[in-house]
Amino acid sequence: MNFKIPLMQSTFFDEISIKQKLSKFIISSKKLSMGNYCEKFENLFSKFNKSKYAVFFNSGSSSNLAMLQTLLNLRKIKTGDKIAFSSLTWATNVMPIIQLGLKPVPLDINKNTLNIQSKDLRNLKECKVLFVTNALGFCGDLPDIKKICNKKKIILLEDNAEALGTKINKKLTGSFGEMSSFSFFVAHHMSTLEGGMVVTNNFKYYEMLKMVRSNGWDRQLSLKSKNELKKKYKTDNFYSKYTFYNLAYNLRPTEINAFIGLQQLKKLNKNLKLRKKIFYKIYEIYKKNNNLVNFDFHDISFFSPFAFPVICKNSNYRNKLLSKFHKSGVECRPMIAGNITLQPFYKNVYKKIILKNCEFVHKNGFYFGIHPEMTNTQIKILRKLFL
Repeated sequence: MNFKIPLMQSTFFDEISIKQKLSKFIISSKKLSMGNYCEKFENLFSKFNKSKYAVFFNSGSSSNLAMLQTLLNLRKIKTGDKIAFSSLTWATNVMPIIQLGLKPVPLDINKNTLNIQSKDLRNLKECKVLFVTNALGFCGDLPDIKKICNKKKIILLEDNAEALGTKINKKLTGSFGEMSSFSFFVAHHMSTLEGGMVVTNNFKYYEMLKMVRSNGWDRQLSLKSKNELKKKYKTDNFYSKYTFYNLAYNLRPTEINAFIGLQQLKKLNKNLKLRKKIFYKIYEIYKKNNNLVNFDFHDISFFSPFAFPVICKNSNYRNKLLSKFHKSGVECRPMIAGNITLQPFYKNVYKKIILKNCEFVHKNGFYFGIHPEMTNTQIKILRKLFL
């Protein structure tokens, strides 16, 4: 079906111009595997996110895997430890927990923020890590969540793939966790086609992330870290480049991904402002509809929407409204992956637990795409659908 308003309007912002520049880059470049452009992209992204370090990966999913493997390699956690996570999330936030022999602990969300709130953590016991998902540009009360994690000695990780640029109390989401992941897949706030990033302020995490990305090698490490490994494992200069020091993967991006990312970074602030403007034009009509659940922006000082979520007060109205959207040519999809514990990969292994709010959103919610290049005609169509 050809939608008048598809989930994905273009591969990335200002697509034609960037494709032309990319063509010239590919023809002129002597190296397309991971190199200087990847490093430059990391440096500039860390500055944007106000983090000390950033490590570029081949996907956001790989970024999530790498964070957990980093904690295992550094013995911050061990096999069998409990990892709490947002139940409204994506599969590759939860799959690495299971695949790495850790124990998943799903937490319910607040249906007005689509996220975990600090009050839900007060009775959390024996969990070593809390992995929050800042869903669709929203977030929980992250400053309070961080305080509780610090008090309970829980390692806080953020998946900020859908909230790039959102600020709570003027601080960026994705800067509260000890490590935070981002995705640059198609139709995200910015795209590198495939790609992801992890940011951190911890040097040891930074060095281990680079090893986890590249086969457990020391090739991208600082000279000091290389020398420490050589001394510890008694390797010499000849063998050190082919010594595998830690459990790792090949999760490397390419210079092509980095080149696109650098072009997107130049346009990112404009992109985010346009997304916010479009969202609120539609939301001013949405919030007047008594059949819909309104959202709580609490302390969000800058809202950076990934898409436009719709939560109905009952499933009958949801079905009616969804049919109306489809007939008008608007492409819609479930709320992320819905309640992730209802997905086959999860419920085939673990017993069902009650997640009241997440299940409500799962049954009564959906979302449609918004893009910085949306036309006024498209925005008018979307506004009218809520009347």
